Amino acid sequence: MLYHSIENDPEYINLQAEMVKLQYWVKENQKRVLLIFEGRDAAGKGGAIMRFIRFINPRYYRVVALNKPTELERGQWYFQRYLNELPNPGEIVFFDRSWYNRAVVEPVMGFCTNSQYDKFLEQVVLLEKMLVDDGIIIVKFWFSIDIQEQKKRLEERKTNPLIQWKLSTVDMQAQLKWHEYTNYKNKMFEATSTNQIPWVIIKGNNKDSARKEAMRYLLNLLPYFDKGMTGENLIPNEEIVNICVGK
Repeated sequence: MLYHSIENDPEYINLQAEMVKLQYWVKENQKRVLLIFEGRDAAGKGGAIMRFIRFINPRYYRVVALNKPTELERGQWYFQRYLNELPNPGEIVFFDRSWYNRAVVEPVMGFCTNSQYDKFLEQVVLLEKMLVDDGIIIVKFWFSIDIQEQKKRLEERKTNPLIQWKLSTVDMQAQLKWHEYTNYKNKMFEATSTNQIPWVIIKGNNKDSARKEAMRYLLNLLPYFDKGMTGENLIPNEEIVNICVGK
């Protein structure tokens, strides 16, 4: 019933039709688009990606959700395994979590040293600037939910057999370490939100609104052909979408 209701939501259909046109523009102009989806555990990153890709051509996009690094990868430059997944000309790549694991999850969970964390913050802004200077379009989404909403969603993961696979040991610590996550999240925004590539903060307590407004932000941002021909409003709702002031 839920899937049926989504399929018959004209707002979703219009936004997804605009996504089809955007992808055509990316392909025809050989653009490279990297969309980074970050946020609290259970904030709706994966579900948002599924709405973005629902009707676009699978030949010209990829969803990248990397597992924890292998022993070999742990000996490489931290960014190396992510750089292998960058978009090719004419392609959109969706990062379901990204190199920003090192900005929040890893220091909170003790998966990196202080030195590794500090080096990451020094390098990531320079790296992203080089990628943008080379022509890659980068959009960084942060999906935000409150502590009560996260608790509800994590409890659902424990009991719903369709989404139990989403529950991880890191998820189990999310509530206990809520304030530590907040601290590192704020440090990340301060250090890595730039005027060139700001963090786009999506209020995600309402999943549908969050997904639609994230799509609107991207659609409003890029100059693809026949924009807005569906008649759908493409201006994101400022009550849900907040641009983190860059440096």
